Amino acid sequence: MSVEKVNIKAIRVKIPKDSNVIIGQTHFIKSIEDLYETIVTTIPKAKFGIAFCEASGPCLIRYEGNDEELVNTAIEACKEIASGHIFVIYIREAYPINILNAIKNVQEVCTIFCATANPLEVIVAETEQGRGILGVIDGSSPKGIETSEDKEKRIKFLRQIGYKK
Repeated sequence: MSVEKVNIKAIRVKIPKDSNVIIGQTHFIKSIEDLYETIVTTIPKAKFGIAFCEASGPCLIRYEGNDEELVNTAIEACKEIASGHIFVIYIREAYPINILNAIKNVQEVCTIFCATANPLEVIVAETEQGRGILGVIDGSSPKGIETSEDKEKRIKFLRQIGYKK
């Protein structure tokens, strides 16, 4: 048994204006096609781009999508994160809440690390073998506890954007 040096890095993930990002891990080259099909059949009018880091064979970044900016941004995120079998999906004109359960049900998907529009950092461990995601830093730390007024604002906001009646 050998002990390797492990380097830990925080990778800032770019999120284009008016978009959200979903980052997860999967286990098979077919994932890119299945994720594409899941998005277009669940939210057909969404604009999106997907990239997937293949972890064996040629170890390529595979990609799909219907929006050139989001596809290119997903590819760039995969280049930066550079961890095996992860995928990055950017969506516009839809929200993660509209697609997340469908993505979780794709047979090859192992886990979802985040679904957000917040400032995002991916924490990556690197060894001699390669890189892997340890977790994410999604947004900022809490600044206090919700007050009654804050609660009223939250309830009003959810109704204003159509998620509650």
